[in-house]
Amino acid sequence: ALGSSLAGGYVGDEGRISGGIDELAFVPIDYATGAPVDEWSGDRGCAVQYLSQQGTARLMDRAGLTASPEALLRDRLIQLQELMEGDDENALRVYQAVGRALGHSIAHFSDFYPLRHIVLMGRVMTGSGGKTILESARGILASDYPGLNALKLHIPDERERRHGQAIAAATLPLLSGGA
Repeated sequence: ALGSSLAGGYVGDEGRISGGIDELAFVPIDYATGAPVDEWSGDRGCAVQYLSQQGTARLMDRAGLTASPEALLRDRLIQLQELMEGDDENALRVYQAVGRALGHSIAHFSDFYPLRHIVLMGRVMTGSGGKTILESARGILASDYPGLNALKLHIPDERERRHGQAIAAATLPLLSGGA
């Protein structure tokens, strides 16, 4: 779930939820010396800096999409979503950047989990921006990680994408094909 942070869970081939902690927010995905430092963990290049409301706000700043300093992260995301619905080129670039980061991150996560299906949820994935993220992530996986070509990325309907993480996790629906 790409939302106020980055969360994930893993269900193995036997249908069992993993017993480990799947805290993906603090997984390093950017090893550049200039990568942003996470204010909570103090680590550089954490996934949360790219794949969350915090990440979209940071990328908005870099794209020249300004907001008041008092704006909450969720309000910045709403602003980004509204700009995206208005076909703003800078908003499109933000969502494409999130998608590229997601594609590379998924490849990195696959070093630790045998991935076959990924369900993408959370407020960052809502609206047309979520579809752009999905397309960009798929593009990165196809071009840079052909060994992951069997991996399927899914996005549920709009309501579940935004609010249904708990329901989806509780029901663990069978998935077939890609969205």
